[in-house]
Amino acid sequence: MAGELHVAVIGAGAAGFFAAITAAEKLGARGQVTLYEATPHLLSKVKISGGGRCNVTHACFDPAELVKKYPRGGRELLGAFHRFQPRDTIAWFASYGVETKTEDDGRMFPISDDSTSIVDALQKAADRAGVKIITSLGVRNVQHEEGRFKLTFNNQSTTTCDRLIIATGGNKSSGGLAIAESFGHTIIPPVPSLFTFHIQDARLAELSGLSVENVSVQAIGTKLKTDGPILITHWGLSGPAILKLSAWGARTFAEADYKFKISVNWLPTHSSDSALKELNSIREQNARKQITTFSPVALPQRLWERLVIAAGIAPATPWAHVSNSGLQNLIKQLTASELAVDGKSMFKDEFVTCGGVKLSEVNFKTMESRQQAGLYFAGEVLDIDGVTGGFNFQNAWTTGWLAGQAAAE
Repeated sequence: MAGELHVAVIGAGAAGFFAAITAAEKLGARGQVTLYEATPHLLSKVKISGGGRCNVTHACFDPAELVKKYPRGGRELLGAFHRFQPRDTIAWFASYGVETKTEDDGRMFPISDDSTSIVDALQKAADRAGVKIITSLGVRNVQHEEGRFKLTFNNQSTTTCDRLIIATGGNKSSGGLAIAESFGHTIIPPVPSLFTFHIQDARLAELSGLSVENVSVQAIGTKLKTDGPILITHWGLSGPAILKLSAWGARTFAEADYKFKISVNWLPTHSSDSALKELNSIREQNARKQITTFSPVALPQRLWERLVIAAGIAPATPWAHVSNSGLQNLIKQLTASELAVDGKSMFKDEFVTCGGVKLSEVNFKTMESRQQAGLYFAGEVLDIDGVTGGFNFQNAWTTGWLAGQAAAE
């Protein structure tokens, strides 16, 4: 049909799907939206996220608070979240029959506890809006000719479109980054975010599975500091406190080749002085009790024993026989355990990167490129990443919605 607007979206993940649906709903009979995916799989990250439950968003409805969960991109997303935020995400999925629930930590999941609910809703919405989906067809390069975009695919076929949305994710191998660069965009080199720490240390050996509800962790020699639950694994440390630190320190740790030291305060409500006061009191009141069998702190027993031994105190020592220097050593273990990190592992299969298209080169009211009219970006292809808890998906929904709205204008 003459005058019909053609919108192409590259990348069928969360951001790409949401952008395609939003554009198609707005266009209606005025045009066509085609969604291209290089692999045979649609929404693969959505399917595996949250252990297959899909942590779809987070129950943080104040944009000013929400942006604090993004090590990169928070400032740019502030206005965007005033236009489409978690409350809108919840309402959108509810309109497709997916009710959500909030867990104690604020993470939100479909009531079904099954990511298939989210995947089915997105596919149903795309089908209803008339989005044409083509899989196993990668875009090799894009050129802008006579006011239109010419897409060349990996099988040498070509097509044209009026507007182009790139939502290929943040992987180094993401074709979207090369396309963005070909249009003059600066690419911040992608490095992993949200990873766990490899630590070989006698204090943690064979304690895999033990967790501590609240600790404080600092990367020594930096201002990087986080708190929250921590999990001891067979390779080192994981849990929200570690994942948050990995996100905020993603670039710093990459530059250090993932070899750095952290200090763990297992008793974050205590300073070394307040801990000394408390342990002195324990020593006086429980003089005859053995130090390893009578722990005055809320730590797993086996971890307490390891910290006592690391402080140079024999396990069978009665509290009365713990020297002042022994007590000082124990306090250092409890409030400033120094551990050497010598590598990383990605958090489950949920690969998140820091890096991508430089944010100052994108208009965050529309997600349009400042380098090329009619070119838009959504999701992790941008230099945006959030901490764990549904924040990366919210970035995908918000930027996808904004890009889809603008591309269909």
